[in-house]
Amino acid sequence: MNRLILYIILFTCCNLIYSQDYNGVSDAISDCDGAMNIIEPGTFSIQLTGKAGRDNDLKNYPALSNLTETNSIWCTFIAPFHGFLNIDASLLEGNLQMAIFDQASEDPCQEIKTGIAEILRLITNSKSQTIGLSKNINENYLYSLEMREGQKIKLLINTSEKIIGKLKLVLKFESIASDGNSSDSKIVDKRDDDFSPYLSVIVRDASNGKPVIANFTIEGIKDIAALYSGSDFYFTLTKSGKIKIKCDAQGYFFADRAETITLNENKEMTIWLEPLGQGKSIQIEEIEFYPGTSDFMPSSEAKLRRLKDFMALNAEVKIEIQGHVFAIGDNSFAAQKLSEARAKRVLIYLAENGINKERMTSIGYGNTKPIYPKPQFAYEEQANRRVEVKVIQ
Repeated sequence: MNRLILYIILFTCCNLIYSQDYNGVSDAISDCDGAMNIIEPGTFSIQLTGKAGRDNDLKNYPALSNLTETNSIWCTFIAPFHGFLNIDASLLEGNLQMAIFDQASEDPCQEIKTGIAEILRLITNSKSQTIGLSKNINENYLYSLEMREGQKIKLLINTSEKIIGKLKLVLKFESIASDGNSSDSKIVDKRDDDFSPYLSVIVRDASNGKPVIANFTIEGIKDIAALYSGSDFYFTLTKSGKIKIKCDAQGYFFADRAETITLNENKEMTIWLEPLGQGKSIQIEEIEFYPGTSDFMPSSEAKLRRLKDFMALNAEVKIEIQGHVFAIGDNSFAAQKLSEARAKRVLIYLAENGINKERMTSIGYGNTKPIYPKPQFAYEEQANRRVEVKVIQ
């Protein structure tokens, strides 16, 4: 009887540990569900993981029998306008393979896993370290992919070599019809009534105040929810509600905002993007933990994935993950250890999902560096209880 009880306890503990580490959906960049979001075209240095993902994403595609995910990365790309996508993928050693799937539903990975997602481009038999899409086609390059504005694709790059090398990925997107905007700024004006309330958002470089052309996503209010590309945005307001804004530009930290929109009032805001550089840091307050523990709260998932994507797309960047806790009084042993454990937990999450741990260090500061030394409100306490990421190279 005692032995039975012991087995039950061990089984329960194992399940609890498993549920903390893996909830059935993989966040690893080597799996479709963990695909990094490439918000805008550019040149990216992506760290290969040296291994396959947790899921066999291609098992239901007989046509992909020559493509075994040995060492893979997955990406999501959204067309900013109607144009042609060109790709250059190169590796110092190892032959590359590529598959591009159309993302026609809200759950494209499930469509891929069941073998029904449309394959738009496929390179499986290349013997080259460089493959892609181009107007000049050969055995290693297929023709450029025409995409409509807002169209989404899933991109898989794979090599049979189990190397932890850096993949150079260049995405170029050529507009079919130029809009004539300046290269220094780009105005996106979606207002259809000069007298109605409006939302305006401008994106600026935090170091010099100049406009930054960024990819800009709005979620929450259906009439304006979409992906846009520009530096100055204007929208007619047709209803009240809450919106989430995600802003990304190459060479900058990402920035997210949550705002409440009131129908009868104009809403104007500026998003300041911090340029990447040694010694620069960003506060990530939305990575939250259960009180007194280093276990993530479910609300942290979106921000952890944003940080993972940032690291995956900037493979030259090395960071220090800093943990801070809120506690009254002098820094205690418990506060110090908790801040260290939380910073370490973020590092482990990133490492488990495809980011080379040699690019990361973690450190805890306890409650020695509060943003608000004498907090009076809950949001000030929360600001002190945070994770920061500092670029060290």
